This record gives sequence, C-alpha cells and structure tokens, in this order.
Amino acid sequence: MLVYCVNDAAVMQAWADDQNSVGTIVKMMGDPAGTFTDANDMKMKYPEGPASVGIIGRCKRHAMHVVDGVVKYIATSEFENDPAGDDDPSATLAPAMLKAISS
Repeated sequence: MLVYCVNDAAVMQAWADDQNSVGTIVKMMGDPAGTFTDANDMKMKYPEGPASVGIIGRCKRHAMHVVDGVVKYIATSEFENDPAGDDDPSATLAPAMLKAISS
C-alpha cells in the first residue's frame, strides 16, 4: 500500500513514524513538486480551499486501486463546500475501496 501527498521526504517520514507504519506494508512517499499529482489530475483547484489560506498545490483526497501499473479504480472525496473531503472521506477509505475492488 502506498500513501503519498504533496510534501517532502522528511515530512512523510515523520508522518510514518507518527502512524507507526514503518516496517509495515504501508509505504509513505512524497511528491514535493506535485508532479505525480498533476499527472493524475488530482491537484485541488477550488479557490476557497487550501490555496485561500496559503497552502498551494495540495492534492485531492483520493484512493486508487492499481494493478501492474494500470489504474483499475479511482475514488475521490471532494465536494463543493468541502473541497478537501474532510467532512466525508468515506469514498476513499478502506471499506469503500474494498467494496469497489471486489465488485
């Protein structure tokens, strides 16, 4: 399992340490320039979102099921009044992803 965000390696390592994910199946990676985020069209573009408070280049809350480099399923948790999906991230959480993958 890969978890990434638009951030640098030091922040991602600190997050992995905080979440006790070091040495597990979870691999934390950074996308400091947003290259992967842009290539997947996952850059958050809402003007009232994080950019309005100075956070530039944040990615949408999303989850992908990828098999051998092919995206089989993608889900986002974003809404007009909640561009970061903080109020309802359910579409991108494990239960929803497992359901989508198994169907």
